[in-house]
Amino acid sequence: MSKLTFYGAIEGVTGSAYLLETAHSRILLDCGMFQGRRKEEKSNYADFPFDISMVDAVVLSHAHLDHSGRLPKMVAEGYRGPIHMTYPTAELLDVLLKDAAILQERDLEWENKRRRRAGKKELTPLYTMPDVESTLKQCNGVKYAQRQAISEDVELCFRDAGHILGSSIVELFITENGQHRKLVFSGDLGNSCGALLRNPDIVTEADILLLESTYGDRNHRPIDETLIELENIIEQASKNGGNILIPSFAVGRTQELIFRLGELYQNGKLPQQAVFLDSPMAIAVTEIYHRYQNVFNPDDIATMREGHSTSLHNFLPVLRYSRSTEESMAINRIAEGAIIIAGSGMCNGGRIRHHLKHNLWRNNAHVLIVGYQALGTPGRALVDGEKTFRIAGEKIQVNARIHTLGGFSAHASQSQLLDWISHFTQPHPQLYLVHGEQNSKLAFKEFLSHNDWEANIPELNQSITF
Repeated sequence: MSKLTFYGAIEGVTGSAYLLETAHSRILLDCGMFQGRRKEEKSNYADFPFDISMVDAVVLSHAHLDHSGRLPKMVAEGYRGPIHMTYPTAELLDVLLKDAAILQERDLEWENKRRRRAGKKELTPLYTMPDVESTLKQCNGVKYAQRQAISEDVELCFRDAGHILGSSIVELFITENGQHRKLVFSGDLGNSCGALLRNPDIVTEADILLLESTYGDRNHRPIDETLIELENIIEQASKNGGNILIPSFAVGRTQELIFRLGELYQNGKLPQQAVFLDSPMAIAVTEIYHRYQNVFNPDDIATMREGHSTSLHNFLPVLRYSRSTEESMAINRIAEGAIIIAGSGMCNGGRIRHHLKHNLWRNNAHVLIVGYQALGTPGRALVDGEKTFRIAGEKIQVNARIHTLGGFSAHASQSQLLDWISHFTQPHPQLYLVHGEQNSKLAFKEFLSHNDWEANIPELNQSITF
């Protein structure tokens, strides 16, 4: 008898963590950071709800921080075992975790200055750069579709999830007392209408299935309509002279945006002569994407070659990398005619906040929201129609036009999720919905019930046996 406990991404979409316990093994699926409102983010500092010394291996579905961000904390507190992931994930993790450590140290420095002046106790970071370096040494790269033993009674196989570079569907094969069982964790499944990456691999058998439900309550706008809207916004901004700001996640969304803007450029439909990628992390990630074009969608590779391009940068010749703080500040002096892509994707940090400060009050500016915005984030407030934006104690009037382009989501939509699980053979696996806000999970549970699937919605810290 095996036990699975749900330790994260249960009451929302962040903090992914699930512990599998068998007769001989303890395997942790993901170790993600809680993100969003201050209450959720404080959870990152809490003690782990399991004994780290008893964990035999960690399996990471992909590099996004809501799946990986607490790994250095776990290592700092004594975990010395392997962390299994795909090879591209290992490269991306190097970039993301180091960036997270730098941001934490910087933000904490400012906070502790304030605390010292107030006579309050200083805070310590969640983890430090040496913790990240130790974590990276414990990473073990694995190829897609390569089944291998990771403990005495558990084997692992990664399948392509099509969400970001290196993202995976996790298959765990358990052998106990001569019995064989299979647990499948979808990870984050990609949008089959997205650019660059391949569609999620099909899986047909499982005893237990953990399925993400980020968009379990709705379908995305058709990509053709989204691209037409993008083209219209670009044309309108060109005519009225405003800048276009795109808050974007450094991994996945940014690379797709570069590709889509490259398509417009190649077709003579990009009047703007400057596209700024203002994020050292996104630049580093884009260069990693270039090294792994072997996992790209063949159709998009062919499109790039038709433009005589061997990289995303060449496919969009007006793309300019902004690495330094000085280069980023210089962009703020541009009042019109620029497209600015910067993080963070939910506007709760990064250089995009400064670009919003300099542009949100302009009537001719445009803000393109191209990804999921969690409750409590500034990006969600903009989508919900907030009329002021606060940064560094200053309130900025929101006069810019806010556009939500849902077709760019890197997550599968409701119908795509149903299509993916429809390939599982009878009898259906026990299905548990994770990685979704409550309304999304409830709506998806009801939708599935009309399609001959019984879904369960687990509670935080709940355990099941199978």
